[in-house]
Amino acid sequence: MTFPVMLYGCGMPAREANATNTVGLLPAAFMGARGFNTGGTKTAIAHGMWKFYVVSMVGGGVGSVLLRYTSNASFKAIVPWLIMMAAIIFLFTDTISAYLLKLRVHEAADKPQPDAPFSPNFKVLFFQFFVAVYGGYFGAGIGIMMLAALSLMRAGDIYRMNFLKNLGAFVINGVASLVFIALGLIDWPIALSMALGAVLGGWGGAGIAKKIGPRWARRIVSMVGIAMSIWMMIEHFRKS
Repeated sequence: MTFPVMLYGCGMPAREANATNTVGLLPAAFMGARGFNTGGTKTAIAHGMWKFYVVSMVGGGVGSVLLRYTSNASFKAIVPWLIMMAAIIFLFTDTISAYLLKLRVHEAADKPQPDAPFSPNFKVLFFQFFVAVYGGYFGAGIGIMMLAALSLMRAGDIYRMNFLKNLGAFVINGVASLVFIALGLIDWPIALSMALGAVLGGWGGAGIAKKIGPRWARRIVSMVGIAMSIWMMIEHFRKS
């Protein structure tokens, strides 16, 4: 939602809007990871995932550099399709999650204990690299993609996977933010206001989301995203 507001409401160039969006929402990933790290018990587990986060770091850097070499006009034309894809993925999160559960091995011997150590295999790292490239380039929808990778590697319950996922998002967006800052693509007043809103939303938004319910919250956000992407497509073709 924030990207189209900056693009059309604030009149920012497409690349600068995307870079500012990445920096502004960085605290949200950190607060999310901290929120799922109950009692600090999952921090030790993340240490065994160092390959996952190194790949995330490299991929995020690659994606952010790719953005540097994409013109504003080209990026503005691509963005509606990226938002549409992210919105559809978000809308069908439950369906995707149910399918992933079917792919998991259900035998008790193959299931890790709540705090059992584990490490990602090559296929998971390969998939995560491209998730990270996409995340560094644009970012929306990387959460469910990382949950898919973590589910396939049987990383544990949803709380542990959410902690690892949010930490991964923080690494990807953190590296991309450093690149965007170095390139001078950030509108700092807007980025700082977004960061404050992200922190406040992390504290106060959870209660609202619980009252609405996850299914309706997901539907509302997805429908808004799809509507925005269609509107952006119409605007693009009308002006071109």
